[in-house]
Amino acid sequence: MATIFDMETVALDDQDSALLIIDQTQLPGRREILRLKDQKSIWDAIYLLKVRGAPAIGVAAAFGIYLAAKEIDEDTFDDFYKRFEEARDYLDSARPTAVNLSWALRRMDSVVRENREKTVPEIKSLLLREANEIKAEDIRVCCSIGENGLKLLKPGMGLLTHCNAGQLATSKYGTATAPMYLGQERGYGFHVFCDETRPLLQGARLTAFELQEAGIDTTLICDNMAPSVMKQGWVDAVFVGCDRVAANGDAANKIGTSYVALAAKHFHIPFYVCAPTSTIDMACKTGADIHIELRPAEEVTEMWYEKRMAPEGVKVYNPSFDVTDAEFITAIITEYGVAYPPYDVSLKEIFEQKAKAER
Repeated sequence: MATIFDMETVALDDQDSALLIIDQTQLPGRREILRLKDQKSIWDAIYLLKVRGAPAIGVAAAFGIYLAAKEIDEDTFDDFYKRFEEARDYLDSARPTAVNLSWALRRMDSVVRENREKTVPEIKSLLLREANEIKAEDIRVCCSIGENGLKLLKPGMGLLTHCNAGQLATSKYGTATAPMYLGQERGYGFHVFCDETRPLLQGARLTAFELQEAGIDTTLICDNMAPSVMKQGWVDAVFVGCDRVAANGDAANKIGTSYVALAAKHFHIPFYVCAPTSTIDMACKTGADIHIELRPAEEVTEMWYEKRMAPEGVKVYNPSFDVTDAEFITAIITEYGVAYPPYDVSLKEIFEQKAKAER
């Protein structure tokens, strides 16, 4: 039987002008590939978390804006770019916290602006090439994060992760799970605890599912069990992904992450954030500057229940993310190395290494 690793999280069928994604809202019960052919469907898929995880959202956005450009039939650059901008801004509005969405769209926009002297068909071809490179780059980045993270670990360790920063959140390997997958391939024998991650249960539905499919020794726990598991001495390190890292090292990730970081600090357990440089926003000074997306109340009151489990009319506060302060983060693992405090210095050094590598 095919596993989830035989399916691509995000793919392009250029011949059919369709974006292909695994519908993550149906997992683990159903493995369904959606074929999205219009911008509203792609926007909905991003907003409704059918495709989710910062890197996967970036790849989906790149393919999505290419498909939008492909449908623009204007001949002059100015007319083409006007409609391109409209499509770009529309897609960018789907998920404001995940920086990879705007990052990928900016990359695609640069391709258009830097080639204004070329014909529209030539620009469309360049957009396709850039979108494919964004996906290929995502795979390379995740591999590098995995290698850098694995250097911090020893065989037999107990690990804990929150939400899903796995293969389903990227093109391959994941970010926070990349060291786990590489360790599994090399016989490290990790045991991984997955927080269920309320209210949308990405840890239960997605992370536990894909780790188990990979043959990793996996235990699912409720979010509020993390400190208890840590106290038992079963957790040697915490690995999480992120949707945006500020220049000072503050990191926004799925709601509940800061709670895990606080517990890890109390029990002297290293807390690692796995962040592609595309997710690090050096223009964002601190976590206070990160816009936190608020989600519908129904996700808390009734989404997972046969009957509503909260009184009608009760107020609901449902932020999708929280910000973990830099002081609770042991290190930030990137594709160009591991950054340690003070992050305002080490993150700049990471980008200096990136600049040298790209020359």
